[in-house]
Amino acid sequence: MSQLSARDKWLARFGEALADGTFVKLTLASYRGGDTALKNVFARPVDLKEGRRLSFVYRYATRDVTKNFDYEEALELVTDLVGQQFKKAHLFSTRWTSEIEFREGKPARLLEGKPAHAEPPATSHDKPRAHAIVAENSTWLRALGVTTPEGKVARGMEAKFRQINKFVELLDSLLPASAPTDAPLSIVDMGCGKGYLTFAAYEFLQRAERRCEVRGIESRPELVTLCNRVAAESGFEALKFETGTIANAKLDRADVVIALHACDTATDDAIAKGISAGATLILVSPCCHKQLRPQLVAPAPLSAALRHGILLEREAEFVTDALRAALLEWAGYDTKVFEFISTEHTGKNLMITATKRSGPARGEKLEHQVRELASHYGIRRQQLAQHLGFHLTTKPQTA
Repeated sequence: MSQLSARDKWLARFGEALADGTFVKLTLASYRGGDTALKNVFARPVDLKEGRRLSFVYRYATRDVTKNFDYEEALELVTDLVGQQFKKAHLFSTRWTSEIEFREGKPARLLEGKPAHAEPPATSHDKPRAHAIVAENSTWLRALGVTTPEGKVARGMEAKFRQINKFVELLDSLLPASAPTDAPLSIVDMGCGKGYLTFAAYEFLQRAERRCEVRGIESRPELVTLCNRVAAESGFEALKFETGTIANAKLDRADVVIALHACDTATDDAIAKGISAGATLILVSPCCHKQLRPQLVAPAPLSAALRHGILLEREAEFVTDALRAALLEWAGYDTKVFEFISTEHTGKNLMITATKRSGPARGEKLEHQVRELASHYGIRRQQLAQHLGFHLTTKPQTA
């Protein structure tokens, strides 16, 4: 199939879904236009006073911009964008999914599969918030103590339940641009603890009818035994837990790597494992930033302020995670750093998401940015940099 015929077929699918009312949503990714801050475009149907429209969310590095178009305008807009400014497009309807990818020097690749949604989405302009994981329906929530035998959220577990759903919402927003459609999605949760988010990810993908293989890695054998028993009782056949550490885990392949609240350099180990395994999506929520604090040299304007221990600790956290994000950019990922869950639930609430770029990695500009940041604070060694073979100074440093 030629690039032109693949594109025409995909656009026909889009027009067909709009015409027969089966359209669910659209994701445009791998942007190659002139606005370097633009990352993705998402579209869904909404009902406004003027009638049914498609609401397009333009996702930039630091903000979202929403624009509404009637169906005719939307079809013209998407025709101009797909294959020109965006090299990937993923269409969801209640009848099928259709994904097209434009590759340099090769014919466009069109992949079509079973629907991931059984019915069209709600079209109210103010989209109602609904829990992705429902307390009453999940047997694993009861088995892990999140809910009572009656299916109500247990006292003291309200924050955990909110965290579970926040995580699933985040995963849902990131997966369309990163998940393959021709193979089971491989997810590895490193340092998974009691497996709350591991179970949540599996249930969510099962309900969305997405083939997946989910693996939890945890150093405490008693938690691994518990989680495997609960997975078996829940009928989650492709969800497995194993005993091990992040540093020793073997990852030959992974589409998504998760590490939430891994202590100190274990976060760096998880990121490095994900990069090495070719993960298209890496999610980490760092904890216990210890490695860089002894190295930190306060820049002159900050020397007086950083004599206070609490401020030095927070600056070390900032520098650590800023370096991680910069190194991920250098390694070929687009990153976002944001608050994952409100500070009223946990003080360790920062999330780094990294989505693999299809374009080039490791440019001189990115390399310079990493070194400049490290030099500014006198940092000579950092765990992720060492894993990646990146020398923070211009010459390799001895141990």
